[in-house]
Amino acid sequence: MSTANTVHGRIERARVELTPTQVAAGALLVLALGFTLLFVQEPLVHDSMHNFRHAAGITCH
Repeated sequence: MSTANTVHGRIERARVELTPTQVAAGALLVLALGFTLLFVQEPLVHDSMHNFRHAAGITCH
């Protein structure tokens, strides 16, 4: 039986491999980027953050 690369499997692997400090740092980064995209509506800043998300491999539309 082959193992599939599923979201559940990735979450379980992350739960084992990541330290609480790494999880907290990742969550803070996501929150900071989300806050910036939500509340900074200056077009140039918003567009640059949007392009950064795409460069990081995050799809949004």
